[in-house]
Amino acid sequence: MSIQIYTMTHKKFDVPDDKMYIPLQVGSAGKESLGYLCDNTGNHISEQNCYYSELTGVYWVWKNVADVDYVGICHYRRYLLNEQELVLTKLEIEEILTKYDVLTSKLLTLDFPYDYGFAENHNIRDLQVTGEVIKELYPEYYPMFEKLVHQNHTYFGNICVMSKKHFDAYCDWLFSIFFAVQKRIDIENYDDYHKRVFGFISEFLLYVWIQVNGLHAYECKVGLIGEKVETKEVKKRLEEYFNHKDIAGAKAYFMEYYKKRPDILMEAADVGGDLRVSMQLIATAEQEKAAYGKSILEQQMPYAERIRAFKILNGVTKRYLRGLHTAEDENALSQMQFSEIAIRVAVLLFCKDAQQMEKTIQQMLADSNASYID
Repeated sequence: MSIQIYTMTHKKFDVPDDKMYIPLQVGSAGKESLGYLCDNTGNHISEQNCYYSELTGVYWVWKNVADVDYVGICHYRRYLLNEQELVLTKLEIEEILTKYDVLTSKLLTLDFPYDYGFAENHNIRDLQVTGEVIKELYPEYYPMFEKLVHQNHTYFGNICVMSKKHFDAYCDWLFSIFFAVQKRIDIENYDDYHKRVFGFISEFLLYVWIQVNGLHAYECKVGLIGEKVETKEVKKRLEEYFNHKDIAGAKAYFMEYYKKRPDILMEAADVGGDLRVSMQLIATAEQEKAAYGKSILEQQMPYAERIRAFKILNGVTKRYLRGLHTAEDENALSQMQFSEIAIRVAVLLFCKDAQQMEKTIQQMLADSNASYID
């Protein structure tokens, strides 16, 4: 069984030792070669990478790779993992493919319907036009599209492995839809992030295609290797604001960045969750300042230690909400001396039921004796 998994990248990275993983530089048209295969050779759409993101690499594999039984797509920072959370090997994938039609990411469960979430971060018209095109070109797919778009599930990252036959059929379907959609929407004035509209929608369309074709999917956890340069820069800037006790400046800086890159808080970018915790810290400090005249930022503490402390608080909070807290959790609350506001903000993050929320807050306050910043 021959398997080739193409690792989409736009920068140098540590290539896995397994020769099954083949680096492919995407959006390489007009760019300096990184020394890998490039998606601007043969039949390609490399120059449209700003709209299609890693899909220019998917297109290249579709049109230029032959004589292989199975092909796959992953990213230079994202790989499908086994149960031990190690990158899948060729032997493991071969075994899985004897029982399943396709390997892909675990189905994400969103906190909202897919179309609602799309509208929050993108132009909903782009998704609506996609539905219109599917209805016209592939009417047999439209009922499933219409059903799933109002539900709260999707696949992630266009990461998959399947037979070349299935892959070719999927690509033929996907790109015929997107080429038609591209003629009907105006994305020229979008910023660089929102121009990548086809890369975003394709994650959901993979889910639709698998469902309609009744493929047996093996869903794997996606491993995120390393942290994005952009994430490191945002954390560095937030640390500077925190060190100067500038709550308003930290909030304004992050919200401005978030407008440009709403994906910064997604797991793929915020691997360790530090930025989400930073937003929690800002909300806490802001409310403490208004209520007490001072905030947790008055305490001299390195940025990494602040984040670690709030992660501990969040872990304790989740266990209190589930009724699984321990003596160690009670001790942590007492020793770390979080304010009542910090505890309220943490509970609010993980609980939407008002009655349970207040009960948990009171229980945590009783165990912590927290009421203000020391």
